Amino acid sequence: MAKVFATMLSCLLIVASYNSVADASSQQWKIGHVRPSGSAVDKDVHNFADRIESETNGAIQIDIYPASKLGDYSIVQERVSFGEVEMFVGPFGTAIDKRVSLAFAPFIVSTWAEAKEVYFQGSALFNKMAEFLEEQNIKLVGGWPVYFGGIALTQKPVQPGNPDVSKETIIRVPPIRSFERTARALGFTPYPITWTYAKMGLKTGMVEGILGGGAEGYIGLKGIIKYYLPINDHFEYWFVYMNLDLWNGLPEKTKMLILNLWKEIENQRYSVAENDERRSIEKLSEVGVEIIALSDKQKSYIEEKVKKVVWPEMRNEIGEGFDLIVNKQK
Repeated sequence: MAKVFATMLSCLLIVASYNSVADASSQQWKIGHVRPSGSAVDKDVHNFADRIESETNGAIQIDIYPASKLGDYSIVQERVSFGEVEMFVGPFGTAIDKRVSLAFAPFIVSTWAEAKEVYFQGSALFNKMAEFLEEQNIKLVGGWPVYFGGIALTQKPVQPGNPDVSKETIIRVPPIRSFERTARALGFTPYPITWTYAKMGLKTGMVEGILGGGAEGYIGLKGIIKYYLPINDHFEYWFVYMNLDLWNGLPEKTKMLILNLWKEIENQRYSVAENDERRSIEKLSEVGVEIIALSDKQKSYIEEKVKKVVWPEMRNEIGEGFDLIVNKQK
């Protein structure tokens, strides 16, 4: 009887050992993003997931959750930090660390040519953000350039090209101080709420406009917004990030695979992003949204005023690295 028990125990240990090895060599990850299925970023995320599975011979398989199905981006940021979600593509919230607002400081760049020199994997800005986020147990692995920001409105503002005039208009801004300050510098009254509730706010009249997105993101608000003001207030660059503990446990070969794939995707995205932005503005016009054109003089004055008002406060929050980044020193 003792021999039978010993044999059974030995078999159970072998099975347990086999399962442990199998679990160690096979991983199922989750990756989320903020856009619907079939969108440009969704296609790139699928491309990444497919190639990771192929290049690792199925050792890493990634389930994709589009359209914020894992939660608002600020919530997912915490979930990645805790390891509940492995990866995400999107913006960051600043509730935990205000310094990460560096990534969307207003008017760091004003053109696509400038954006390519500042927002890329391994840039001074990227590395500074990586430094901040490691304290949240998050590892930056890449980026996805999206568009320049603008303001969508349900009614035409007073003197839209003159930031010194009160617009007497309440607009939604992300719950991030730099956006609140920018809105005030432009003559608007900011109302900080997440993107999830922004559409409801516009429908109910709680807010009469929205700052913090761009033309591509505002297309989904057709029938609600009537005007679009393309002021290029910030550059929308979604970071690709993952749980730091997970990253540290990966083989060097897998780490390089992830970094190289996202660098390739980022380069490809930059090759089409500017045209995509132009097409998105055209689509807004096609659905009846009036595009409010500003003169170069108006744009220049808006930029100067926002920098004068917003940058000193951001410098105090972010610290010595702020000037290095905004002056685009490499």
